[in-house]
Amino acid sequence: MTTYIPSITLPQFVFEQPAVAVLLPVLCGTAIGYSTRPKQTQATYRTLKQPPLNPPAWVFGPVWTALYATMGYTAYRAYTTGISSFNPETVALTKQGATLYTIQLGLNLIWMPLFFGVGRPIAATADIVALTGVVAYLTNIWGQVDSASGWLLAPYLGWLSFATYLSAGCGYLNNWDFSNTKIE
Repeated sequence: MTTYIPSITLPQFVFEQPAVAVLLPVLCGTAIGYSTRPKQTQATYRTLKQPPLNPPAWVFGPVWTALYATMGYTAYRAYTTGISSFNPETVALTKQGATLYTIQLGLNLIWMPLFFGVGRPIAATADIVALTGVVAYLTNIWGQVDSASGWLLAPYLGWLSFATYLSAGCGYLNNWDFSNTKIE
């Protein structure tokens, strides 16, 4: 069980300001996407053997933007609902959720550099498995604080499950080695 860990949790104002809460994950995700050189990433994606049901590369940007915005709104909603509760257990769950949210955001943001930036499909797949587990736990915790927040995380959890399949499938089909697929 994770608890509230102030030293690794995003500052309180991130959760209390709706614009900050929504824009932080969107801007961080966008920055990571551009830092891994989108044209090279798309070229690498096209050269990799892909598992069945893989979507075209252009789908990922809009889907992740929507998921990041929803994740940010959910953080705002769950935090502001829970922190103002008179129930100390709800306040504790809210703070625990803030720590889990911070951890999941970090895990989320390192997947793309692991997978495409340094070509480490095993590390990237381990990361996304951990990310999916943390988000499932976060969904449960924030769902206890505010049921709508739990439901708002459901599409993210569903997409992560699909992305885990894609990550593992792509790694497996390429013998867990992307060294021959680097496009410079």
